[in-house]
Amino acid sequence: MASGVRADSSRVSVWLDGGTTPKRKAAAEGEAGEGALDRERIVAATVRLLDAEGLAKFSMRRLAAELGVTAMSVYWYVANKDDLLEYALDHVCAGIALPDAADESTDWREQLRVLAAGYRRQLLRHPWVPQLLGRYLNIGPNAMEFSNAVIGVMRRTGLPDESMAGALSALFQFVYGFTSSEVLYNENCRRSGVSQDDHYRQTLKTIEERPDFTEKYRDAMKLAESRFSMSVADMFERDFSVAVDTVIAGIEAMRDRGR
Repeated sequence: MASGVRADSSRVSVWLDGGTTPKRKAAAEGEAGEGALDRERIVAATVRLLDAEGLAKFSMRRLAAELGVTAMSVYWYVANKDDLLEYALDHVCAGIALPDAADESTDWREQLRVLAAGYRRQLLRHPWVPQLLGRYLNIGPNAMEFSNAVIGVMRRTGLPDESMAGALSALFQFVYGFTSSEVLYNENCRRSGVSQDDHYRQTLKTIEERPDFTEKYRDAMKLAESRFSMSVADMFERDFSVAVDTVIAGIEAMRDRGR
């Protein structure tokens, strides 16, 4: 999955901390509800809260209330909020189905489509993830399994090694950007209290009331109006499918050019 590096150079990643994740002290075991607490439960609750309330409202205090413990209790299992968000990010990566990259009976093009679709699906299910991908290194075990699968499939394309990183970026940075825009559109609709389709129609109606604008950008308006025959959800699906096929065609063209 796409990843970024935090500006804080003093902290790289929880996955590179040498296994120094805090452990709960025996003295804390007497606290109500804490006997069943562990990192897996904390991470699962974190993902649920982030899905329900978003990243802006998330706090360790809010998480502790959800778990029925004090905020200090959570810190016996995770050092800080940054570490916890990295764990949550990797937890989401586990939900992406991975093809068998070594299975040469399956077309690599179809495997790339499956990986791209799975990546998009997880970003849509967890709309806070794109923000974290720009904040942390994404090198947890589940994320690296995804990366290994992607690289394995890409090797079967026939591209030379020096072109693989660029091809991977073309596909998965596209998925990241496309889906991030989709997430923002969905959030805008929710804030406005209207459906995706109504939001699209209202936006076009507002623009059409400005003849100076519609005349100047006639081609763009014609393209937007031509899409009224389908729902916004169908637009996203079709555009995503066409775009992925376009990137795959580009990979084939680059491979053949090298030959």
